[in-house]
Amino acid sequence: MKEVIGGKVAVPLSPAIKTEEFVFVSGQVPTKADGSIEGGIAEQTAACLEKVKQLLEEAGTSLDKVVKTMVFITDVNDFQGMNAVYARYFPENPPARSCVRADLVIDAKVEIEAIALR
Repeated sequence: MKEVIGGKVAVPLSPAIKTEEFVFVSGQVPTKADGSIEGGIAEQTAACLEKVKQLLEEAGTSLDKVVKTMVFITDVNDFQGMNAVYARYFPENPPARSCVRADLVIDAKVEIEAIALR
């Protein structure tokens, strides 16, 4: 069983996929509905994690069931700012995480993907 969560998007991917055991959330970027990106690393990290949270809830799970995240940042100097916001979303028993510097396809500072239990 595989169910698409989050509807159709303009590129060939699904925002999230729900299976019998897991929810896989594609990399979420901090774009607003009109495609704009605002704020620094803290605001952009929060925007990404809010999108992850919304997709997980739509799939019937939540942030506390996240077992793995992957964070892509464009500037390693933004790590502390990203990490401070990230810690607010995962205050106890945080998931396993990778964080890498990356050239993102859009002009954002951060992108976050997640895997959660159902």
